Amino acid sequence: MRAGRNIFKFKQFEVDQTGCAMRINTDGVLLAASATHKHPKKILDIGTGTGVIALMLAQRFNGAQVDAVEIDFQAAETANGNAARSKFSDQINVFNTAFEDFITNEKYDLIVSNPPFFVNDLKNEEKRKGIARHAAADFFGMLICKSAGLLSASGKICLVLPIKQALEVERLGAEFNLSVSEKIYLHSDKDKPVFRVIICLEAGIPKLEEHHFYIYQSDKVHTEAYHALLKDFFLAF
Repeated sequence: MRAGRNIFKFKQFEVDQTGCAMRINTDGVLLAASATHKHPKKILDIGTGTGVIALMLAQRFNGAQVDAVEIDFQAAETANGNAARSKFSDQINVFNTAFEDFITNEKYDLIVSNPPFFVNDLKNEEKRKGIARHAAADFFGMLICKSAGLLSASGKICLVLPIKQALEVERLGAEFNLSVSEKIYLHSDKDKPVFRVIICLEAGIPKLEEHHFYIYQSDKVHTEAYHALLKDFFLAF
């Protein structure tokens, strides 16, 4: 991944970040590269921002249809342009709407989100960044409730969150008969504590898989696991 002003170049697509309050970040990239499903035909990306997660999933799952929802008009326009200019344009649809207002008859095999997670924290002075980063107290209840209703029979929900919010999502999932099937604990390196958790929910009682993922093995040197995960996307790998 290389940056040129607002343009980030990946191996198979480019992402223009113009007009996006929340730009490409490690959380979203790791979620897009890690979220798994055997054969997803329909994928939903909630809060797509630049569209990078939708593009990465379209690349990973050839032929899958990816619907991307974004509340911010400027970000949705940018995401739509990024998708339209890519080789994956036929796979991606961008919807400029709040997730709670998103209406569809589709059922999704994989639902992903790098959502706002600062619940009830001080709002960012810049309104658009505040919307992108902060969530109302009932946001996660709405997110899990609506996502549960949009899942296919073999569907999975994958979110990247701080530990506190991941535990809340786990509790909420149980209310809709969704159990945690996977937890990936993200660390900067082996000496640093967990800074995010990728948590996946599925119907039934799946076997829980847990593991730790480290980004750096030493100062500015990425781990082999990080290289392996992102080698199909980043130019430097």
